[in-house]
Amino acid sequence: MAGAVDLSALKSRADATARAGDQQPAAKGEAGAAPPAGGSVIDVTEATFQAEVVERSMQVPVVVDLWATWCGPCKQLSPMLERLAAEAGGSWVLAKIDVDANPRIAQLFQVQSVPMVIAIAGGQPVEAFAGAQPEPQIRQWINSLLDAMRDQLPGIREAEAAAGGAAPAEQEDPRFTAAEEALERGDYAAAESAYQQILESEPANEQAKAALAQVRFSARAESADPSAVERADAAPDDLDAQLAAADAEVAAQRVEEAFDRLVRTVKRTSGDDRNRVRQHLVEMFELFPDGDERVTAARRALASALF
Repeated sequence: MAGAVDLSALKSRADATARAGDQQPAAKGEAGAAPPAGGSVIDVTEATFQAEVVERSMQVPVVVDLWATWCGPCKQLSPMLERLAAEAGGSWVLAKIDVDANPRIAQLFQVQSVPMVIAIAGGQPVEAFAGAQPEPQIRQWINSLLDAMRDQLPGIREAEAAAGGAAPAEQEDPRFTAAEEALERGDYAAAESAYQQILESEPANEQAKAALAQVRFSARAESADPSAVERADAAPDDLDAQLAAADAEVAAQRVEEAFDRLVRTVKRTSGDDRNRVRQHLVEMFELFPDGDERVTAARRALASALF
């Protein structure tokens, strides 16, 4: 980002005004005066960008949220960023900028779509991402930013010390807590409903997607019958038997056998039946961590079977 977007001209003007301020008092609100002592979430315009973003970023990172009133994903992302900024205790600041009302800022950052989020530190852009992201990923992004800048920006340590010597503890998402409590009670239907509600508001939430796959499989595995494998082997065209057998095999840690069974079933079927088996297999992939070699091999086999 620092190589693509140069804010040095703005910073130079701020420094020049600050030097002039050493010779005569700066007028209230004049660029070059100390950054306003506003809260952790501030609305920024072209007129206040220099003081609220560039100058403030000399003390703590400023996360710039470029948004628009007509942007649907912005309505999901912005409230989340505001909540995280409020939790941060001043270790970073959220600067909200309406791109329609401030087109020169949008042009400066070469904004092609919104939402776009840019971290400014030391007067320069250092990190960025575009589009709505799930909360765990945003928390990780912010924590990485603070870790990278803690030794360079004095305000981070000061804010953390004021909060008790450490960054605020990550708070649990009550939506996930409710789903996990339902799962502990064995109420799979309630847990599934809770995760589906999260995905309705945050379709890209990978944590909820993975948890939903786990819940659905747990509900099936609890009633899995080991004899389902025998029945499926005896009736290869019985779709329900093949799906039940695959569940039983995964529950028994015979993962590769389950994947192979469903890939072979995909090859034998077509239309809605094929799509049903494919979906079942893809959901099974979600049960395993990224990079699992068994999943990688099965994905290749599935692609070959489909095309």
